[in-house]
Amino acid sequence: MAKPEWFVRRRIGVGVRPVTWQGWLITFAASAAAITGYLTLKKTAGDVAIVCVVAVYLLIALASGGTKRAKLGPGVVDDDQASTGQVDVAVTPVHAPTFDAQSASEIAEAIVTQSGRFAGQSEAGYASSDAVIVVDHLTKQFGERVAFRDVSFSVNRGEVFGFLGPNGAGKTSTVRTLSTLVIPTSGSASVAGIDLTTRNGFEIRQRIAVMTELPGLYLRLSVTENLEFFAGLYGFRNAQARIDRALEAVNLTSRAGDLSGSLSKGLRQRVGLARALLNDPEIVFLDEPTAGLDPVASLEVHDLINALRAKGVTVFLTTHRLDEAEKLCDRVAILNTTLRTVGRIDDLRQRMFRKGIVVTTASPLANPDAVFKSVASVESWTSDAGNYVITVNDVRSAAPDVTRALVRAGADVLSIVESRHSLEEVYLELVGATEKGGAQ
Repeated sequence: MAKPEWFVRRRIGVGVRPVTWQGWLITFAASAAAITGYLTLKKTAGDVAIVCVVAVYLLIALASGGTKRAKLGPGVVDDDQASTGQVDVAVTPVHAPTFDAQSASEIAEAIVTQSGRFAGQSEAGYASSDAVIVVDHLTKQFGERVAFRDVSFSVNRGEVFGFLGPNGAGKTSTVRTLSTLVIPTSGSASVAGIDLTTRNGFEIRQRIAVMTELPGLYLRLSVTENLEFFAGLYGFRNAQARIDRALEAVNLTSRAGDLSGSLSKGLRQRVGLARALLNDPEIVFLDEPTAGLDPVASLEVHDLINALRAKGVTVFLTTHRLDEAEKLCDRVAILNTTLRTVGRIDDLRQRMFRKGIVVTTASPLANPDAVFKSVASVESWTSDAGNYVITVNDVRSAAPDVTRALVRAGADVLSIVESRHSLEEVYLELVGATEKGGAQ
């Protein structure tokens, strides 16, 4: 690795700033010489004014300017180094976090690109070696009000993880906690392999992206101007290539020059996703990304989420749309202040409901009880709107026996299928009709 430079160019102001002990020694020596020279001069009002201006500039520049490359670590480069090829190892840049235009408290995304990501396949609710988010007995209270309590789960690398629950269940508070916007009351967590502490907040925010329901764009700026602004907050120089890639990913290249205020809500959501993709997120938190969108716009967001998964990006998705979660998510967690369940949707169905067969006949059976009880594998049956719902031990072995019994009884069978309970049924079984919880 190349030796660290004594001075680096400032990002704010002009000139350079010291970053090593040699640079600081030279700076102090030059300052002492300047002060000594000033003391030998005749002090006029002009001299004093000049010294005060220089002093204020130095204080501001030293506090906010410069790039401490030595602290970035081996193999980490900035955009200037990457563009000139003056790097020792071809790896991904680390950049500073930014703040969303919607609110100064909402920190925007600044993420480190990770290669070789793949979807984890650990058991539901348990951390694996491939877990990028691990939550252990996490609790958040706002005074006397509990947002969420004693929550534990893990999210595997490269999966789409659905976070479901009623209004006020604590979903958004969980996202804000994991993205370091609020401090947990108790418990522990790690995000992108980094412990969730106030000391590590900066490093975590370098690896995550947060997209809220409102993308927080400047409506009087064009799409490109918005992305240029946020790229500048990330610390990117000459970011046009990044902006072009992000716009292409969300299919907005043709609208790059349009004012953001002239776009529909769906297109603004896509611009918000483009902003999140400026530096190829490792983990993306999407909080109700399709709320208020029409079916076509929602489908486009779904395609983008699937594309992120294909690239190995971990997506943490909160949504009220259960059909959306069932379509997109590898696993889901259902929260209602406390965590009710977490796992794959098929596993939750099997855990919550018995296996069954739905039989439809052209006309009602004369004696259905006798027909179904003649099959040894049938446990029970009910009639539902002209259909017969039969609970069985094993669907594959029971279906042929049930079919033969129906034929012997002279029934005209229209269909016989395995009963499948939707995610909505699982959700309602767990959450119930009364939806109570803490504030989000």
